[in-house]
Amino acid sequence: MVAQIEPNKEQGAGRALWVSTIAFTLCFAVWTIFSIIGIKIKQQLGLSETEFGLLVGLPVLVGSLSRILLGIWTARYGGRLIYTLVMLSAAVATFLLAYAKTYDEMLIAGLGVGIAGGSFAVGIAYVSAFYPAEKQGTALGIFGAGNVGVALTKFLAPFVLLAWGWPAVAQIWAAVLAVMAAVFWFTTKDEPAVRQRRMSLAQEFAPLKNPQVWRFALYYFFSFGGFVALSLWLPHYLVGVYGFDIKAAGMTAAAYSIPGSIFRAYGGRLSDRIGARKVMYLMLAVSAAACLILSLPASKAAAHGLVIGPIAFIVVVFVLGLFMSLGKAAVYKHVPTYYPDNVGAVGGLVGMVGGLGGFILPIAFGALKDSTGLWSSCFLLLFFIAAISLGLMHVAVRGLTRNAAAATAGAAA
Repeated sequence: MVAQIEPNKEQGAGRALWVSTIAFTLCFAVWTIFSIIGIKIKQQLGLSETEFGLLVGLPVLVGSLSRILLGIWTARYGGRLIYTLVMLSAAVATFLLAYAKTYDEMLIAGLGVGIAGGSFAVGIAYVSAFYPAEKQGTALGIFGAGNVGVALTKFLAPFVLLAWGWPAVAQIWAAVLAVMAAVFWFTTKDEPAVRQRRMSLAQEFAPLKNPQVWRFALYYFFSFGGFVALSLWLPHYLVGVYGFDIKAAGMTAAAYSIPGSIFRAYGGRLSDRIGARKVMYLMLAVSAAACLILSLPASKAAAHGLVIGPIAFIVVVFVLGLFMSLGKAAVYKHVPTYYPDNVGAVGGLVGMVGGLGGFILPIAFGALKDSTGLWSSCFLLLFFIAAISLGLMHVAVRGLTRNAAAATAGAAA
């Protein structure tokens, strides 16, 4: 795969891509740390489902809201500097989390932990500057596969938690991220100069007036936000619905996250080959179908009518994660293609809205569970988001096709 994306814009691009991907993987592991330690904290503090959803989602909110600002700073000051500062800031906050005792202190610490999620906007702007347009889909797909960091937390954190307690998870994760910040600074180089750095803020934000940008943001709200939300919610879901213990739930969620994250790299390559639009159609259609199946009532044994048992649930949710990952890559193939001079602002906005999905959806999942009593109600919500996204995209594509046909006819006349 390396040979297929060998850049022709700047030496050092390969190293920038792979070191950035490793750094993003660790940032993502820190960003989703509450998905495991939050279960223990919930038991320790006696939190409701909604309070648990807020605790899990708050770092996602901060990481999301910070993306547009970090994207702009990356365009102006360089990804190498901003990326390093993001990792160091998140490491300090995560280390201090280990000493939080009350729910309010946990939420305050979560604000600092959340900055790790902003690393995505930094990495997208940093990596894309090294690659030509025809190879950006693959390069950004590989970078985005750093989502697999959630699997590191799901797989490793339960063992550390059971051996030494949840504060040890925060301390170890913080130390690893701090070391990665130093490695990144000393092994990478500044990206090539790009025109964004010579733009005014008005010029950088001008594309955000385009409805197309907000459609991209909606697609990413579902594909990325939904993926993150399920990664955070899945261990709790498996414990509550199917009676898994925390270790089994964590490893199952890790198994969900790993192929889903790695598939993002393939999604980038596929978008380069057949076009991001076709990939988006495929992703939204399959995802809507999967969510509709998962919205069936859940049961430990699928023997009482139209319900979904644990094996069927795991199979279908894996399919959903795989296709969501295809969509994540396809959305970000669009960004540098349509807005090559505004990757920081547009990519930051799209990433921010997608990240907001990772914050809003776990809270919505918890609120729906509290109000309806149905665990599977979360998948019905995801179905409606996917169906609306698919409808809006189809209407937009038909409009573009009509306009292109009219322009061709006019030119011929």
